[in-house]
Amino acid sequence: MTQPTQSAQGVQLANSTLDQLPAQIERPTYDRQGLTPGIVHIGVGNFHRAHQAWYLHRLMQQGEALDWAIIGAGVRPADAAMRDRLLAQDCLNTLIELDPASDRAEVVGSMIDFLPVEPENGALIACLSRPEIRIAALTVTEGGYYVDSATGEFDAQHADIQFDAANPATPKTAFGAIVAALRLRRDSGAGPMTAQSCDNLQGNGAVLRQTVVGLARLSDPELAAWIDTNCSFPNSMVDCIVPATGARELELAKTVGVNDAAPVTHENFRQWVIEDDFCAGRPDWDKVGAQFTSNVHDFEMMKIRILNGGHQVISVPGELLSVESISGCMQDADIRQLFVTIAQREVAPHVKAVPNMTPDSYIELIHSRFSNPKIVDTTRRVAFDGSSRHPGFILPTVREGIAAGQSIRGLALVEAAWARMCAGTREDGSLIEANDPNWAHLNAVALQAKDDPAAWLAMTNIYGDLGQNEAFSGAFAHWLTAIWKDGTRAAIQAYDHSRVGQPVARQGAGHRDDVAAIHESLSHA
Repeated sequence: MTQPTQSAQGVQLANSTLDQLPAQIERPTYDRQGLTPGIVHIGVGNFHRAHQAWYLHRLMQQGEALDWAIIGAGVRPADAAMRDRLLAQDCLNTLIELDPASDRAEVVGSMIDFLPVEPENGALIACLSRPEIRIAALTVTEGGYYVDSATGEFDAQHADIQFDAANPATPKTAFGAIVAALRLRRDSGAGPMTAQSCDNLQGNGAVLRQTVVGLARLSDPELAAWIDTNCSFPNSMVDCIVPATGARELELAKTVGVNDAAPVTHENFRQWVIEDDFCAGRPDWDKVGAQFTSNVHDFEMMKIRILNGGHQVISVPGELLSVESISGCMQDADIRQLFVTIAQREVAPHVKAVPNMTPDSYIELIHSRFSNPKIVDTTRRVAFDGSSRHPGFILPTVREGIAAGQSIRGLALVEAAWARMCAGTREDGSLIEANDPNWAHLNAVALQAKDDPAAWLAMTNIYGDLGQNEAFSGAFAHWLTAIWKDGTRAAIQAYDHSRVGQPVARQGAGHRDDVAAIHESLSHA
């Protein structure tokens, strides 16, 4: 991308300055003043703005879905800060695509407002109850759905849920706000709406249904039955690697000519596979690259087990070995080989092929995406909230491996490395700052597990009964002892002593061509 002629600060992003942006920056060609809302999205983080909001923006660029504009919302103090930044620039934001060969920038305009963030969520409830709002969408992180990680059931005893059940008109959670709005919609005749999860959860729609209906049942069983019967909760698989925004990303936006307080960088790949189950209509996202299907499960299984699970496989040892980024982990021969071997040996046997993609070809695709040096995705961000991510991304594969009598030793190594990471120091002696909502408890148990590995697996809220399985508990104890004694790298090398297959990076040019073809077939339109 050529350097702009504007000042070093770039053009201040706003509706009134769109025509002043450098020519190479794509911008909305539709009349934003004529947009009307159809979606409220709760959790306006980087992923949403690089994914769902982008798909809708591209559809609007074709002159369609102009009555489906997004109103942003949030329920956390951090959401209020994002609201201030976005409202100051008319809810526009810049997406910067980081391709190893080139960069491109685009200003997205599909969001038109951002609701006040209030403790009792009055503005959010009122907006969701409006008849023209037909979809309530969420990105609230994998651990935000009040699910007991050991059983998969709705956690009705959580303090937040108990509060919302006792105060249904003034709830504190996003789910309480949705329930309150659905009560108003039912009573006013506005009718049901779709609740759409955009989080990395297997069966995310089913999980969202469980939470919303479960919460409603605590205060109003008749409303819960109405929601369960009339509203829809489509499952979906979402995929795009989107790093956090910091000083580097803010400066990058300025170098391409935009002064944007909330830019987003992302890889040159997107995928969105959606169950076509929308009770009040939907945008035609399939016209801009999304896929509607009745078989989301196999797509999400492949993605969650290999990509999201793979992120944990490399980020945890990367954190222990002071490797700062995911691409840096892939440049480390031992960590890279750990990912490839575990994915091929222990994960792929439990993943089904999907149209145009086998598990092995998907491993190659993810290897390529993780290796993108322009994506500065920190190991710290990826390793965050392991107490939600490991039960969701790693442990289901462990259970299936045990049931099938297949190897789980590499995954046990990853869990041991996570236990070592939660002890709070890297191998160079530097401190690992709190990196989990349950960090204090994890840290205490991790220090105890140094001498008593069984203490870690005794956390049944994470591991359920896996601590009772001799194959897994024995492998875990072996690796945790080895890591504390000889270090993470030595443990990785010991696991990989008998390799299966060759590292993806060592295959030939034909392989690289195949990966490029996969990118082209699955990436955004």
